[in-house]
Amino acid sequence: MIHPHIADALKTPDLVRLTDGMVLVRFESMKVYSALAAVRHLLDRGTIRPGQTLLDSSSGIYAYALALACHRYGMRCHIVASTTVDTTTRAQLEILGATVEQVEPSRNLKLDQELRVRRVKEILAARPDCHWMRQYHDDIHYLGYHAVADRILAAFPGQALTVVGGVGSGASTGGIVERLRGTDPSVRLVGVQPFGSVTFGSQDHHDPEAIIAGIGSSIVFDNVRHHLYDALHWMDFTHAMSGAVALLRDHAVFAGLSTGTGYLAAAHESRRHPDRLHLVIGADTGHRYVERVFARHAEALDPAGLKPVEVSGPEEMTMPWSTMSWRRTPCPAEWQERAA
Repeated sequence: MIHPHIADALKTPDLVRLTDGMVLVRFESMKVYSALAAVRHLLDRGTIRPGQTLLDSSSGIYAYALALACHRYGMRCHIVASTTVDTTTRAQLEILGATVEQVEPSRNLKLDQELRVRRVKEILAARPDCHWMRQYHDDIHYLGYHAVADRILAAFPGQALTVVGGVGSGASTGGIVERLRGTDPSVRLVGVQPFGSVTFGSQDHHDPEAIIAGIGSSIVFDNVRHHLYDALHWMDFTHAMSGAVALLRDHAVFAGLSTGTGYLAAAHESRRHPDRLHLVIGADTGHRYVERVFARHAEALDPAGLKPVEVSGPEEMTMPWSTMSWRRTPCPAEWQERAA
């Protein structure tokens, strides 16, 4: 197949067998699917027009995906970037034609996210012609992942499946599993979170090295559909690093921190549910984590000696790794009231 644009080539994941009970759904940059489908949908609906500026905040891979989608469809792109966006990513964004402004370094990711949201609102007030893509809140970002689910269904017909991946905005794991459950309601979804994320109640735990961008949040994301998740895992930076290093050492897969957490969580889940095939969502490559993670590979722990503490509620969780059964429970009303 000859692709009309590099974004169309990059979006499709590879399926890589890791063990008998585990397959990696490996993306070069996962959110390309989401951004392409969202921009195409908005253009077709007349919500945006060719040449308009699309705006959003990002910690990295969504910024790259949106810049590619804008390049593909002739749109302008403006990114309010996290402090976690590295020089390599920023250079690509700028060459692709995006304008990038990066917030000042912050004490923690909570302040980083708050600064980015504040800046987006300032830009919208000054430039009402910009369209805010709202990757964390607009459910159009679910659309692109339906094609991923269809690829999975074609590859593993009739198999009992569990999807394991970072929660983040909720769109990737949620979009894939909603589509899969249209065929098989028994498909399980296991979400991974960093400590400090409000999404599933770990905001009172502080990981001083937390740089697991994209899988948790200090603010409420409307795109997270809590009722889709069967189980949750929370991990600290050291466990995420250990998972990413082990994935490279054992399977020659160079992937980011969120994939490292998914790998550890899936290994644990597959031991408990050997009758199911566990699909690990590999959101991106490891390139932006070379200095902060892979250069420190000697510090990585042996995954064979790691296991989570099983808790019955967020109030019982403890670092460095906790897990609990969520049982497709809706977002607790008190969490929604607190967010409001």
